[in-house]
Amino acid sequence: MNRTNLPHFESEVDSSAAKAPRERSGMASQLANTTGISHESENESPTPTLLAERTTPSTQETRPLKLNDDKDVKLNGQEFGEKDTHSSLLAGTNILRTASGTKYAYSPQIAAGKEAIQGVGRAPLARQLSTPPAVSPFGGVAPTGSDAERGLRAARSREEEDERDLEREKGADPWANWGVAYRWFLTALAGLLVLNSTFASSAPSGIMGDMIKYFGFSQEVAVLTLSLFIAGYCVGPIIWGPMSESYGRRPIFIGTFVVYTGFQVGCALSKNTGSILVFRFLSGIFAAAPLTNSGALMADIWDGDNRGKAMSLFSLAPFAGPSLGPIVAGFIQVSGTNWRWVYWITTIFAGFCLAVIVILIPETYAPKILAIKAKKLRKETKEDRWYAPLERQDSSWKARFNDIVCKPFIILALEPMLQAVTLYMSFVYGVVYLLFEAYPFVFVKNHGFNTGEEGLTFLGFFVGGVLCVVLFTTVIEPRFLRHAKERAPAPPIPEKRLELCVISGVSLVIAMFWFGWTSYSSIHWISPVLAGGLIGVAALGMFVSLFNYIIDVYLWTAASALASATVFRSLFGAAFPLFAVQMYDKLGTQWASSLLGFIALVLAPIPIVLIKYGHKLRAKSRFSPNKAAHS
Repeated sequence: MNRTNLPHFESEVDSSAAKAPRERSGMASQLANTTGISHESENESPTPTLLAERTTPSTQETRPLKLNDDKDVKLNGQEFGEKDTHSSLLAGTNILRTASGTKYAYSPQIAAGKEAIQGVGRAPLARQLSTPPAVSPFGGVAPTGSDAERGLRAARSREEEDERDLEREKGADPWANWGVAYRWFLTALAGLLVLNSTFASSAPSGIMGDMIKYFGFSQEVAVLTLSLFIAGYCVGPIIWGPMSESYGRRPIFIGTFVVYTGFQVGCALSKNTGSILVFRFLSGIFAAAPLTNSGALMADIWDGDNRGKAMSLFSLAPFAGPSLGPIVAGFIQVSGTNWRWVYWITTIFAGFCLAVIVILIPETYAPKILAIKAKKLRKETKEDRWYAPLERQDSSWKARFNDIVCKPFIILALEPMLQAVTLYMSFVYGVVYLLFEAYPFVFVKNHGFNTGEEGLTFLGFFVGGVLCVVLFTTVIEPRFLRHAKERAPAPPIPEKRLELCVISGVSLVIAMFWFGWTSYSSIHWISPVLAGGLIGVAALGMFVSLFNYIIDVYLWTAASALASATVFRSLFGAAFPLFAVQMYDKLGTQWASSLLGFIALVLAPIPIVLIKYGHKLRAKSRFSPNKAAHS
């Protein structure tokens, strides 16, 4: 094991250490670098500073402590023993205590990469909080024979004594401590939460006829029950993503699902047009939490080498939900059951997911886990000396507003790469939700299907998504991993992620023309169903490809880049169904679908242009740290 990168200390310092305060200072700084939790004298300035710039007074007594016994550790309201997989999350991380008082200070990793800890695609916690910087924590490379170097050597010698403990504890990072099977289990649960949200978004499309009869509104107003829910996706990510980085994933999951479930009850009990529309919009805002936080959970538990396959399977959930919603709702309408049962079903589904969160999903956000440990130490020692970086971040409204609201749109305004990718993703997302209004024209009006049978035709779209996942995991991702291995230790070329996007772009053009010109009643209905399957292949392929591309290009700022893309994507998803009925009614299914095909044809060269010129755009980018990689 790397003894330089993971210093570990006994719970007490040698009595001889009192004679070498400068050695203790070196050890203290090195120790603080491994934890992200540190303390200094209360008399010093409260302003956080780099540990590399700190000095410890020679009269100050330091006592490095460690937490190895986790029999009484409580996480998420549960108590875990030393054999529990969760206990190691709170073990193996040293915290520095000083006798004269306490002061929080950023470690170099935290100060230099604050956003890396908070954003999508950040380094694992073991590297963020446990790996010392390349330079000496004293502000430069320590000279041979210096007190600083002797302090580091003392740290390493003590680490050797605890080598067995370190091998057992593995650090404080979820992906390092949880087995692969458990991480796949959490991935499935994260997908279930997204499935719940997207299922609720499309479910009303199958009962619009009954709602029009009950409320007496027009077809256009009925479509608003679909569009307003998706419009809530524009607001939710701006709120829930940053909040999860302050309070953790688990509290946001629980809180939003409680409120979301309540709003589903409101939809089921609505008596007038205003109430159903308001409840649908509010439901969308709170249903957006799993769209952002489930993806963040994935980033918490998977490292870069395994993220691609996990994300491809996870990305199937946002497409499975919209496919299943019309099926369930369509058969409810055909059976003569009251339309309100669609919303009661979404209520039951949301309640089930809430129970899953409470019982099965732990906290996965590494800085929050470290904060839990610090809180536990404050309680045990009855001293307010222990703090984690998450507890001392700048939480002013102005700072949060700049990071949450302004930064994503600043990046979007200044980055041509992100603008092109966002436009393409948004168009595809709009087409997906436009299909909920296009399918009735093709299968109900032209082929005489009832709403239940028409809902079943969405299975073609879902099967297409499954085939895309198979293609990605068996062909595309292994090719990318081989490329990454060949370039190591240099970073892989982000544009290699776009190969699938090129194929998907061509597939979407073909699928839209195929869908439109085989929609005649004289042509068997299976043909447009198969075309819908190709749309599913293309849509999921583009999302997986472009999503990973954004992460690889922007790295530490990927969270902000993805936030802006999510907002505009949701705007397109909300807007497209509003004009779909008029477009298909005026132009007919053939030319309306062809219009979308022509737009897809215009956008298809985007990934090709990025493959050729992406490295030049990255070199000029103000936000991409991955500037040098190119073929």
